[in-house]
Amino acid sequence: MSWIGRGATLLGIGHAPLAPGTAASLVALPFAALIATWFGSLPLLGAALGVGVLAVPISGIYAKQAGRDDPSECVIDELAGQWLACAFAPLNWQGYALAFVLFRLFDMTKLWPVSAAERMRGGFAIVADDLVAGAMAGAIVLLAAHFGLL
Repeated sequence: MSWIGRGATLLGIGHAPLAPGTAASLVALPFAALIATWFGSLPLLGAALGVGVLAVPISGIYAKQAGRDDPSECVIDELAGQWLACAFAPLNWQGYALAFVLFRLFDMTKLWPVSAAERMRGGFAIVADDLVAGAMAGAIVLLAAHFGLL
């Protein structure tokens, strides 16, 4: 497998037999917690956006090689979106659990504006919907934390 394939599938996690996007999001959680614990939420936000920027060309090249617009095994976008949602969560299991559930809900249901982001083209479309879903999840988690629910 090429480095593009390894990156796009997160070292093969995208080849999980069931729900590869959910598998990638689950794998993203402990790494998000480590980054936030060691460095803080702002560096986690930066890491999410950095992965998102790198994911655009990687996803676009991988999709072109696979001959599909958004291959299900291309899950680097889930990493970026899940980290984005977690960047707004308090560093506890409740915050990360809510960030996970909301991110997966928004990513899978493609509610607006996630659906609008998905209509873009190429690698940008593959990544943009996950970043929008992550931002929506993060905003709700932030509100829940602000009101003392987490």
